[in-house]
Amino acid sequence: MLTDPRTSFRIPIAAVLLLAIAAGVSIVPAGERNRPETKQESDSNWPLFRGNSLSQGVASGSLVEKPKLLWKFQVKDGAFEGTPAVVDGVVYIADLDGTLFALRLDNGKKAWEYKIEGGFIASPAVHQKRVYIGDYDGNFYCVDATNGKALWAFKTQAEIDASANFYKDKVLIGSQDAALYCLDAADGTLAWKHEIADQIRCSPTIVGNRCFLAGCDGRLHIIDIDEGKAVSDVELDGPTGVTPAVLGDRVFFGTEGGVFFAIDWRKAEIAWKYADAETALPFRSSAAVTKGIVLVGGRNKQILALDPDNGKQLWQFTTRGRVDSSPVIVGRRIYVGGTDGRIYGLNLDTGKPTWEYETGDGFVGSAAIAGGRLLIASDEGTVYCFGEKK
Repeated sequence: MLTDPRTSFRIPIAAVLLLAIAAGVSIVPAGERNRPETKQESDSNWPLFRGNSLSQGVASGSLVEKPKLLWKFQVKDGAFEGTPAVVDGVVYIADLDGTLFALRLDNGKKAWEYKIEGGFIASPAVHQKRVYIGDYDGNFYCVDATNGKALWAFKTQAEIDASANFYKDKVLIGSQDAALYCLDAADGTLAWKHEIADQIRCSPTIVGNRCFLAGCDGRLHIIDIDEGKAVSDVELDGPTGVTPAVLGDRVFFGTEGGVFFAIDWRKAEIAWKYADAETALPFRSSAAVTKGIVLVGGRNKQILALDPDNGKQLWQFTTRGRVDSSPVIVGRRIYVGGTDGRIYGLNLDTGKPTWEYETGDGFVGSAAIAGGRLLIASDEGTVYCFGEKK
């Protein structure tokens, strides 16, 4: 079983009362989200934890080379571990105290908030004007993105750590109860569930009708979404809780054993693997991947760039603390937060620093880039927004 990566409390409180579907609510079926694209739906949107259904961590828009702090949103005595979602000029982020916030992208002002009795570790996912998010008591919520009103809720049997993903009219979510749930996105009805041998802490990554789960049971699982059944799996060196990133026929992610894998998902076999000979510290950062380069942060304080074809190291950059936050690519630069309280901007091709901002906070959650702005939330309860100061 994967050791819990967090040092703060994670003992579930009594299960909250699930909310019934509001009477008379108009339901709009979710549209298809299974297209194998490499960009999110719009330059102005970042709807999922890693930007798109392939979990690539790549922004389709742009960001000024040296972004300035535009605004901060602070929660007193708060803490964030999730990554913001950004859709249609609104930023969605949830904190450990159980509040889902909707903030205006232009000025950081609160549009609405939705409060539960538990807490949120997971990142929100936004689709068809709805926000989907799970809590650490195992409840999965669907909330109206325009006003924060609850539409439905579904109960799993353990903590939900990661973001949802979407396929046709379905929403998929994993739980620490070792099950992947496929629900009707409109009303939360269970379509099927697929169980593995240990916890699921990653977001499900989707290509076509295939779903990829990197499991705490030390296997990469490939699942047919239409059938809800396993297609194949690949044995790893140990457990992992990170979200797999897909480029072409390959799936990229690291493990608790400090090994980074590239898996050929069509053949269900290891294409290559990389391990630092000097350190064997875990990877808890999800990879970002684009043509010619795959990037990941490590608990060895390194941001690592590898060749996606063969696993050859292209460069590495040393930070002042472990890197659990996942890197994001925009143009020829990357951005990533560190536990050392800094947000780093690096040249994609060389790894040389191009920008740095010191906050004094720490970052477990990752950045979102949309609408020419970079959003990231800290473990001290602050949401930061950077961009071009007019």
